[in-house]
Amino acid sequence: MPFKTLEDLDFEGGKVIVRLDLNVSLGNDGRITDSSRIRASLPTIRYLIGKKASKIVLMSHLGRPDGKVVEGLRMDHVAVELQKLLKRKVVKLNDCIGVKSIIDSSNDRIFLLENLRFYPEEEENDATFAGKLSEVADFYVNDAFGCCHRAHASVAAITGHLPSCAGLLLQKEIKSLSGLFNPEHPFVIVLGGAKVSDKVGIIRNLGKKADKILVGGAMAFTFLKAKGVNVGKSRVELDKLDVARGLLEYDPVLPTDFVIADRMDPEARSTISSYIPDSSLGLDIGPESVRSFIAQISRARTVVWNGPMGVFEMDKFAKGTRDVGKAISGSKGRSVAGGGDTLAAIEKLKLRGFTHKSTGGGAMLEFLEGRELPAIKALQQSAKKFAKRFFTL
Repeated sequence: MPFKTLEDLDFEGGKVIVRLDLNVSLGNDGRITDSSRIRASLPTIRYLIGKKASKIVLMSHLGRPDGKVVEGLRMDHVAVELQKLLKRKVVKLNDCIGVKSIIDSSNDRIFLLENLRFYPEEEENDATFAGKLSEVADFYVNDAFGCCHRAHASVAAITGHLPSCAGLLLQKEIKSLSGLFNPEHPFVIVLGGAKVSDKVGIIRNLGKKADKILVGGAMAFTFLKAKGVNVGKSRVELDKLDVARGLLEYDPVLPTDFVIADRMDPEARSTISSYIPDSSLGLDIGPESVRSFIAQISRARTVVWNGPMGVFEMDKFAKGTRDVGKAISGSKGRSVAGGGDTLAAIEKLKLRGFTHKSTGGGAMLEFLEGRELPAIKALQQSAKKFAKRFFTL
């Protein structure tokens, strides 16, 4: 049985608890530096407002407090930003459980619970904790795709307590990513970032469908070393060389030139070279590689991108990511981009025009690996459990 969507429930007059992914980036002063995840959550909140839900209770985690209260990871700044973007009052509560009486007695409509991960029970998928979360609502909505690969209480166990459905963002993510299993050709996969180990699943699951797999970032050096190419001091996963050799059967396109330096430093003297001496390391793909990648991308009808081409955080080593990203965003076909570092690069380099930007990092990769996501399975089980009472089938 498939999971249910917002259209399957009648929210009018009901209380709804919504799991969002509001795990935003924070600056040294604790303020939000990137509110894109908050903005991505707004359509579902507005939908529930329009459907006249009496109470809308929002919940999320923030950072990694490891089951303890961390003052710098409270949800206060998130509540302020939500209120600003919604242009509606958002009441931030100081806990995420034991707040039913506060919500029921309030004349306010929209609430934000405190950081879920202040409790270790959240990551333990504790059923009792999930039951306490569910006390405030009649319905549960999961709109946190970025957390769906985790079996946590707020995305998994809670669905056993309430009739549950997917929010608009979660629906959009599943639809957009599912399209990559039956892509229009030519289909090009662009991979970067640090680790080959993070991309093994996606290469194995989608590699046979792809017309080209373009590999940049530090992970390229593991492939190159596996082929016997000298990579100097470049980052290499030495324990994954055999894995990389096995993946060479998918014929990945590897960089042929690089931006190299003696250290990873914005002040380091850099040069472009097709050879990396022992005293240097590669920090970006070079212009020849960029031209080769762009030529493949320009012919594509479907492109998926996960991982930067170099150390984009430093302007000196950002050109490869910028130019390849521009080519993908300007592609005539469907362009799907995702992953934490990828989205950070998109924001920093002000890249626009993608067909879909996935809010999930690990969730996107696991989905494209063909793995069952625990939170999606939980929604499907809830649809079956509550079918006769709450859904029109």
